Amino acid sequence: MSNGRATEEITAPLLDYSSVHTKQSKGDDEDHNLWRKVWIESKKLWIIVGPAIFSRIASYSMFVITQAFAGHLGELELAAMSIASNVILGFDFGLLLGMASALETLCGQAYGAKEYHKLGVYLQRSWIVLFMCCVVIFPMFLFASPILKLLGQPADVAELSGVVVLCFIPLHFSFALQFPLQRFLQSQIKNQVIAWVNLIAFVVHVLLSWLIVYKMKLGIVGTALILNVSWWIIVLGLFLYTVCGGCPLTWTGFSGEAFSGLWDFLKLSASSGVMLCLENWYYRILIVMTGNLKNAKIAVDALSVCMNINGWELMIPFAFFAGTGVRVANELGAGNGKGAKFATIVSVTQSMIIGVFFWILIMFFHNELALIFTSSDTVLKAVSKLSILLAFTVLLNSVQPILSGVAVGSGWQSYVAYINLGCYYLLGLPLGCLLGWVFDLGVMGIWAGMIFGGAAVQTLILAIITIRCDWEKEAQKASMHVKKWTDIKPTI
Repeated sequence: MSNGRATEEITAPLLDYSSVHTKQSKGDDEDHNLWRKVWIESKKLWIIVGPAIFSRIASYSMFVITQAFAGHLGELELAAMSIASNVILGFDFGLLLGMASALETLCGQAYGAKEYHKLGVYLQRSWIVLFMCCVVIFPMFLFASPILKLLGQPADVAELSGVVVLCFIPLHFSFALQFPLQRFLQSQIKNQVIAWVNLIAFVVHVLLSWLIVYKMKLGIVGTALILNVSWWIIVLGLFLYTVCGGCPLTWTGFSGEAFSGLWDFLKLSASSGVMLCLENWYYRILIVMTGNLKNAKIAVDALSVCMNINGWELMIPFAFFAGTGVRVANELGAGNGKGAKFATIVSVTQSMIIGVFFWILIMFFHNELALIFTSSDTVLKAVSKLSILLAFTVLLNSVQPILSGVAVGSGWQSYVAYINLGCYYLLGLPLGCLLGWVFDLGVMGIWAGMIFGGAAVQTLILAIITIRCDWEKEAQKASMHVKKWTDIKPTI
């Protein structure tokens, strides 16, 4: 393939305003030009969002399937797998995924600025930083059982969860390689590769899980180990694609330059990790708080059903989060503030339309929502009562992750981390406790307080910041940012 063809493919993601005629009369011609720009931007956005939705649903489904197979082994096994996945691995997953999101800023802006060779260096720096973080977190896996007992888990559940967590150690280290690889490829609009690799891993996961549980009967340990195999298939697939010629302009081999500028890279990665982790743990805390209510069993069951439905739907906004981050970073890196603003508007609008669709769906079918998970009349009625809060959570999710994607694309992670801390934990949690216990509204009060006191306020603040943003100034900052990272020289 010629260099001209490669250059053409690399520059394709940037929004081209020059193709729109500037000397046309106002009125219908302007409307036509607007719709043309919307169509162009939508195509570029959905090249990222479409495969990203599939990849995220496939990844999320692997955890759900693993828990489902564990559930067929017994109630203790299901509880142990759920605690190991949602508490220990959930913290690990959220932190490392957030830290890898620093690449969305750096790779996206460098890609837009056509500093293609820097992407491979950034990828290697992210590997180094995330691997060091994995080493620091590693003792949590070794002492999972005592930690869970301190958190109030029953002794038998904590002991078996500790065994499961030990089985997840290879999975833990796979995150350090996989998440940066995904962001590296995603910033180059290579999401189709990620989707195909995830499809292969998903099929292998289902087949091996069935074989382990029903044919070989290796129990919960075998079930947990299969998750390691599936995720390492993703790592190997993305790694081989990257180093074996899939990214000729952005991967030029291993470089000693990756060891320079690690402190600045660590600070940006840490900001990204804290930003996402604060959001990730918010709804997990909701389940823990609900478990401390009187007669909590039905409330926890109903809330778990709602959180599962919310988790499936949330993969769509998360895909928009990825797409928006890439588009905004690409345009800012190219010095095109106007393009970044337009990409934001298109992404938020389309995600909101999807969110309104699911909001209507939940409101209309609130009595039938839980039938996917249970046939208990008591749980069905409890879920029906919570459905209005689920609907508004889904509606907020259609906006908030996209605005967070704008923040990642613009490099505002540290500011958003402070906003998340204030809104979620200084406002949302206390208000949820107040409504849940003082006003005796139970799980509805806890959830309502956390939604309208935390998530809604955070979304409003991010919306105001985005609306008031000087996009041309952000484009200038991005150009300086790219130059700063480009000028860093190797120190070894």
